[in-house]
Amino acid sequence: MQYCASPYLFHRRQTREVIVGNPANGGVIIGGDHPVVMQSMLTCDTMDTKASVQQTLDLVAVGCQLVRITAPTVKDAANLQNIVAELHARGCYVPIVADIHFKPEAAMEAAKWVEKVRINPGNYADSKKFAIKEYTDEQYAAELKRIEERFTPLVKLCKELGRAMRIGTNHGSLSDRIMNRFGDSPLGMVESALEFAQIARRNDYHNFVFSMKSSNPKVMIECYRLLVARLNELGPDWNYPIHLGVTEAGEGEDGRIKSAIGIGSLLCDGLGDTIRVSLTEDSPNEIAVCRDLLAQIPTLSNRSATVPDIQLSYDPFEFDRRHTPEIELNDSIKCGGEQTVRVVVTRATWDKVAPKIRPKDDVKPEAVYEDLNVFEIDPTTDFKINCETQLVTVKDDVALPAITAFRLLAAKLKRLGLNNPILLKDCLSFPTTAWEPKVALLRASVVIGTLLADGIGDAILVRSEAGAGMSLRLAYNILQAAGCRSFKTDYVACPSCGRTLFNLQTVTARIKARTEHLKGVKIAIMGCIVNGPGEMADADFGYVGGAPNKINLYVGKQPIKFNIPEAEAVDRLVDLIREHGKWVEPEPQEVAVQS
Repeated sequence: MQYCASPYLFHRRQTREVIVGNPANGGVIIGGDHPVVMQSMLTCDTMDTKASVQQTLDLVAVGCQLVRITAPTVKDAANLQNIVAELHARGCYVPIVADIHFKPEAAMEAAKWVEKVRINPGNYADSKKFAIKEYTDEQYAAELKRIEERFTPLVKLCKELGRAMRIGTNHGSLSDRIMNRFGDSPLGMVESALEFAQIARRNDYHNFVFSMKSSNPKVMIECYRLLVARLNELGPDWNYPIHLGVTEAGEGEDGRIKSAIGIGSLLCDGLGDTIRVSLTEDSPNEIAVCRDLLAQIPTLSNRSATVPDIQLSYDPFEFDRRHTPEIELNDSIKCGGEQTVRVVVTRATWDKVAPKIRPKDDVKPEAVYEDLNVFEIDPTTDFKINCETQLVTVKDDVALPAITAFRLLAAKLKRLGLNNPILLKDCLSFPTTAWEPKVALLRASVVIGTLLADGIGDAILVRSEAGAGMSLRLAYNILQAAGCRSFKTDYVACPSCGRTLFNLQTVTARIKARTEHLKGVKIAIMGCIVNGPGEMADADFGYVGGAPNKINLYVGKQPIKFNIPEAEAVDRLVDLIREHGKWVEPEPQEVAVQS
């Protein structure tokens, strides 16, 4: 199977055009040779017409090209007519996308008024109760027939009215039917989407895009690669555009890093026609990150250098960390083998941060680059290594982007029958003027995150961030976001929408203030149940909106406590963490800082 023309040389995947609205009057075309479309989502109640209109105008003002609005009920969907009418009255014709979960009737109503409808195959006329059931082929076929009967009317209406559609599967909301046959897997996500696409195609409807979203960047990357490979196998007329996004990425630096890893990796391989960066922040912030991220892709992907077409060192469809021997970096730190991915710094960074490091600190340099016995290689040339216990890296100023260079290095080592540990660098050359911190963060996250998701890398070196302490912190945050290391609490937080039953930004800040000192604990903060239980499958604890002002608490994907008053919910979450033996009291100085 093949998901891109070459993992070493950028070729944008050629897709058909999907028309959303009237391109001559505010609409957009997704796919083809058109630029990647930036989109975001409203956070207010869909029944609040005034707020919905204002948030839409605010998004358009910062460059948003598609605006998504949730429509959880038929009543909400009907109010889209008023929102769109008011926008048009104000001269705003940005295409509106209705976000539908659970209710086909809401989708049918919404399609009357908006330019695009997003449906989630996992819960559109399907069930998600985490029930374990063995389906015979006959039972499975019967379920598919039932789904086709529910989905076909929407397909026909969208075709009649010229509406677009997104068939968007989420890792957290696969149906019981898919889960029981394919498991909670990238294959299950792909097959779920293809079932609905087949129904659309049987009705000669093709104005749709796919998405495969997960809160785990590695899973997300695998899903999209597998999807595109399956589409390629199905034939050239399956060239539908792709919507990219890491769902529930969170806020701040962590949310940006997760999104950069997932979205950036795929963009560098030529995949992706529209993107959304999901942040637990005000929606306009998402567009700024979209723009900054898209601006980095041309220099992070190989657009011109000729590279030998060598077999990859990894399976792009199933993560497996590259197997290497264990070696010593210095007297106290080892890397490779079963060791965690290590953090290396330059001598200049060491001199600045070392005096400030305390014995109990988790964020600290583990080796100094200039002190290492590291063999610097130009992977575009032939090279020899005497043994595979030699640490290797790519030589600076090689005429390749870092992602391409390190993939080529790993592939050539494999061809030589060698498994040397590899030190990753986020950049191989530097601009005359230092990158802004926000740009350095995105670039380092795309480069190192992509390679870690490929299974490549035993130690990392971040040099693009000029601030010594910030570069050290960034290295650890990239490792955490890529699922390679856990040095702090990990949060899976949805970005808020009209379905959200509490203020996500406020509550997330409140939960973080109480729990951010916990190491190796993963907490999911979900505004509603649409993706909550599923996305919490690999979280330790979950805080989920169950009803207005009521919270349900989960352990994994199992609900444990129901209808807790919101005012008490954070305390009860702490109690739950304590009951399961994962609570530790914060250090006194941490309490002092927080107060």
